Formats: sequence, structure tokens, C-alpha cells
Amino acid sequence: MKRLIIILCTVAACTIAASAQKYALVDMEYILKNIPSYEMANEQLNQVAKRWQKECEDLAVEAETLYKNYQSDMVFLTDEMKIQRADEVKAKEQEVLELRRKYFGPEGELYKKRESLMKPIQDDIYNAIKKLSEEKGYMMVIDRASSSSIIFASPKADISNDVLAKLGYSK
Repeated sequence: MKRLIIILCTVAACTIAASAQKYALVDMEYILKNIPSYEMANEQLNQVAKRWQKECEDLAVEAETLYKNYQSDMVFLTDEMKIQRADEVKAKEQEVLELRRKYFGPEGELYKKRESLMKPIQDDIYNAIKKLSEEKGYMMVIDRASSSSIIFASPKADISNDVLAKLGYSK
């Protein structure tokens, strides 16, 4: 009998503790779309990426032209000249690869540029969510945009507009 009472008390305490926790949802895509500086940073990144992509493509065309010229002139070249021209083609192709890696690689210029433009915006959003969580007593805030496991959530649990208001972008 004593065991049964202890078990029931434990279950009741766990149920009360679990229901007392408050959760909230945010939609990061919605928040980011409503921040003008994010849209400007995104546009700036797109322009830079296009410019760098064109630069890489132009260099790749040069390498392709060198290769085609080498192929067409091969019958007229001596063995020494063939080796020299083949080395020039390989060097140009390597230059294209290096340029792509420099701009678009894992630690490339585009990554660094994105980091420098987006990090302050993300930090501001994080700080606003943190302040709201502390003010309203939320134990957890979940991003509904990146969580595919959320099937349904009440609109009352979504604090995206509150986050925007905290950042100074009232809706």
C-alpha cells in the first residue's frame, strides 16, 4: 500500500512538473523575411556570388579555349611543344579550380562574407528570443521552420511577431 501511494505521488509530481513547463515556437523564415537588413544582406551576397561565378566561368572558358587550340595544333607541334602546351592547359584548369575553391569553398570568401553579414542579424534574433523567454518563462523555444516533426502547433504558441517587435520591426 505504501508503495502504491509513493508511485502515485511520483506520477502526480511528474505530471504537474511537465505541465508547468512553457514552450513557444518561432518561424525563423518569417522573422528573417520581415527584417530589411537581412534582405539587403542576402541581395548583396547574391550579387557578389554572381560576380565571382562569372569570373570563374570566364576563366574556365579560357582554359577550354586553350585546350581546343592545343587539340587542333597537336599535329603541328613537336613533342617538347606538346608537353609545354599540355602543361599550360593543366595550369589554367588548376587556376580555375583554385579560384572556385577560394570563392566558394568551405572556408571561401563567400562563406566569410555570409558570416560577416548574417552573424549580427542572427545574434540579434537570438538575443531577442532569449529575452522573451526569460520575460515570459519559456523553457524551450522551437523553430517551426526547420522542424519537420511538428505536425500541428497552436498559433498562440508562435511568438514570431513578439520577436519582431522586440527587434523593433512591429507587425
